[in-house]
Amino acid sequence: MDVDDPRLPLLGTSPRRGTLRRAASRLCSVESWRRRLPITIWLPQYNVDRLFRDAIAGFTVGLTSIPQGIAYAIVAGLPPQVGLYSSVFPGLVYVFLGSCKDVTVGPTAILAALLAKYVAISPDFAYLGSFLTGCVIMLLGICQLGFLLDFISKPVISGFTTAAALQISASQLKSLFRTTGSSGGTFISAFVSFIQNIKTVQLWDTLLGLSSIAALYIIKAISITPSPSDGPWRSTLATACLYMGRARNALVVLAGSTLAFLLYREGETPFALTGTIHSGLPNFGPPPFSTVVGNTTLNFGDMLATYGPQGLVLPLVAILESIAIAKAFAGSSAVDCTQEMIAVGACNMVASFAQAMPATGSFTRTALNNACGVTSPAGSFFKASVVLLAVTLLAEAFYFIPRASLAAVIMVAMASLIDLVVVRTLWRHSKTELLVWILTVLVGAGVGLEYGIAAGVAADAVRILAGAARPHITVKQFKVGSRECSMVTLEGALRSAGAARLTRAVRRAAERLLVIDGTRLLSADVAVTEDLAQVLKELDAAKRRYVLWNFSPALQRALCELHPAVRRSFVAGPSIDLFILGMDFD
Repeated sequence: MDVDDPRLPLLGTSPRRGTLRRAASRLCSVESWRRRLPITIWLPQYNVDRLFRDAIAGFTVGLTSIPQGIAYAIVAGLPPQVGLYSSVFPGLVYVFLGSCKDVTVGPTAILAALLAKYVAISPDFAYLGSFLTGCVIMLLGICQLGFLLDFISKPVISGFTTAAALQISASQLKSLFRTTGSSGGTFISAFVSFIQNIKTVQLWDTLLGLSSIAALYIIKAISITPSPSDGPWRSTLATACLYMGRARNALVVLAGSTLAFLLYREGETPFALTGTIHSGLPNFGPPPFSTVVGNTTLNFGDMLATYGPQGLVLPLVAILESIAIAKAFAGSSAVDCTQEMIAVGACNMVASFAQAMPATGSFTRTALNNACGVTSPAGSFFKASVVLLAVTLLAEAFYFIPRASLAAVIMVAMASLIDLVVVRTLWRHSKTELLVWILTVLVGAGVGLEYGIAAGVAADAVRILAGAARPHITVKQFKVGSRECSMVTLEGALRSAGAARLTRAVRRAAERLLVIDGTRLLSADVAVTEDLAQVLKELDAAKRRYVLWNFSPALQRALCELHPAVRRSFVAGPSIDLFILGMDFD
């Protein structure tokens, strides 16, 4: 072998040191740093056409972000302008660090619902929550721990989303019907409070709220499919219907606000209004590391203790939402989960210095962004610019937004998040996963969203462990010539928890000529191998015949080390019949 072969490691260099050197080289390469600053990749290819398309998409999404931002701030119990700040500053950061062109970052209903119980103590918890959420997500991204999210299964995510949608919808019943009482911290408490105060329903708010819901669905349903034979008027009408559907939230809120303003000029105020929204920019500064509640000052440690372990649900949900949305709209393109974590983490850290609530990717606004033909993360810049102009120059116009209209927007958005299709799928294919989904929904809706996701993850872990303890082992009887045989088929990966089940199956099947089929056996823990070897020793001592068919070389070596006599029983081939017919049973 040529000692100058470049494939050989350098003399005096260990393989481990070579691996570390290559990893360091990749980390410090220009391409690696460009991936961590995606704007350096797409900006050099930017042109006027892409700028125009991004501006259109950003303007459209911005119109939707304004009513949603105000509504989600109200859900969290914060001043309305906080929701707008959460659309502006995270959006500007995402332009530089975002790796997915479609994702638009801002406040979401689920994060608002999770934040509400902390804001009830003090609004400072929202701003500190943004900072802590950003730090945790950034740390996960830097350490490349995105794989941890893979342990949260789809039934848990779907159940959590459904529970959140139910809770948020129930919390809006108070605004939709303008009842008295509490809006509730869970679906059950919100619904019970609404029933208890149902006699306080206000007629005009109810009519406006229900009319807004009907209008949202009607506008969404209106669509005209153009064809090449259509005239210019029909094509124009089809385009108008398309953009009306995309901007339906803004149109409904605008209609409600106009009605409220006209009635106000006539001396009538029949609706509960959003009220004063402070215009201008926020007071920039570090997030609050202490706060005053009543006459008590809570320091940073006290605030962390108030969040407790449940506070980790905020960053967990934020990154789950963002990465799931990015994957949904990436198509065949790969999603850089590490970069998305860094981007969303940085968005929240910056937001905390601008008195903003936690932000993440929004499914509704991302879908709208995609439908508008956005070409790069620059769309987030135009979206943020529209919201910034609104909060600085048009804040007074938001005074007349009826709360019933905002509640209608939220409830219609939440209806699309309730996932019932998965129930049918799980019922057909995995009833144990359906139980996990049901538990997540019930606990989330009845006790709290953070407890719901914890219960779902725990139940899913129990389901997986139970599956490991009861591996799929098939036993069947068959006949070759005049010989009665039993076949035990092993599949997948056998773990220690399933060793007892395997040995019981082998012992029961050993009353006939035993064939253990390892064709589809991928791996086996040491405990499984030891227990199987012990059973084979017992069979040899009792002079029972057995055949080990199509075992992998690694498993053959492991069994032979434990029981050398088993070597003669290994066979391989497409069919076991010929081996059985050729065996000597004397």
